[in-house]
Amino acid sequence: MSEFIPPGTRFLALDAPLPMKRGGRLQQGRLAYETWGTPSAAGDNSILILTGLSPDAHAAAHADNPAPGWWEAMLGPGKPIDTDRWHVVCVNSLGSCKGSTGPASLDPETAAPYRLRFPELSVEDVADAAGRVVDALGIDRLACVIGNSMGGMSALAFLLRHPGRARAHINISGAARALPFSIAIRSLQREAIRLDPAWNDGAYDQAHYPESGMRMARKLGVITYRSALEWDGRFGRVRLDSDRRADDDPFGLEFEVESYLEAHARRFVRNFDPNCYLYLSRSMDWFDIGETFGGDTDAGLAAIRIERALAIGVGTDILFPLQQQEQIADGLRAGGAASHFLPLDSPQGHDAFLVDIARFGPAIRGFLDAL
Repeated sequence: MSEFIPPGTRFLALDAPLPMKRGGRLQQGRLAYETWGTPSAAGDNSILILTGLSPDAHAAAHADNPAPGWWEAMLGPGKPIDTDRWHVVCVNSLGSCKGSTGPASLDPETAAPYRLRFPELSVEDVADAAGRVVDALGIDRLACVIGNSMGGMSALAFLLRHPGRARAHINISGAARALPFSIAIRSLQREAIRLDPAWNDGAYDQAHYPESGMRMARKLGVITYRSALEWDGRFGRVRLDSDRRADDDPFGLEFEVESYLEAHARRFVRNFDPNCYLYLSRSMDWFDIGETFGGDTDAGLAAIRIERALAIGVGTDILFPLQQQEQIADGLRAGGAASHFLPLDSPQGHDAFLVDIARFGPAIRGFLDAL
């Protein structure tokens, strides 16, 4: 059981229990976050960034941690999210292992890791926890909430559950509810972890760790994060050189794409806690913004009250397909927002927002410049 916390991370200790949507309360939790820029005198220039499943709060370099962040090209002085103008807060999701309290954290009642004793986690809990950080920083009203992937779900939950706390929203490759295909993929990922004998009902350690299960889960994820078009253009059917193949394994790695997936998975497996992965993954499957509206997702979106919104998606995204971002834009418009849907023609699938800055950057900059 391990936590992986970037240098320079800031922490908020919860001074009151956090009620969890599906029951129970989180006692003595903490939330990890990082900030960039300076709050304006009027208090009207703060932006909240909510992340996908695996990122930490280190979205970009800053004085306390000059290492590049996961959204380095997007965030900083003069960049699309310009920290010369905006005060930006990025919160590590509750339930993660990157500084915020999650299954890998110590349970104050037992002084042992929570493991599967951690309360059932929902996207709404992630949103409420981020709200605690916003409150602690003295931000009465956010200029904008930006959510990527799972963060797009968290952002919608935040806006619905905390009305009046934000003027605008950018939803990037997000969704108002989980679709069957995405649920199926995440179910297989969780099954791969749970069927690894070393998972041991969540009671693993570094010496007995579900490495094979995590590798398979990550490979499945990476396959869906990019598009078939990119896989073909990047790797084709190129085979590994003979010296990179395992002679004693007739079914071992043979193609460059297999080698890429293996290397990507191995970099991930010891840097993310398996139980945290299970909890966060399941929270996405459970999410539907229309749950309290009789399952009417459009009604849930229309109940959100903001001034402006932008929903961006990519035509090659199979995990959060374009119709989900269009639904978000239409639903927020029905609620009175000046809402725009922007489909982008990127070959890089769901992960395009991380790498295709040439397309995403101008769209995000243009929206923020108009606030």
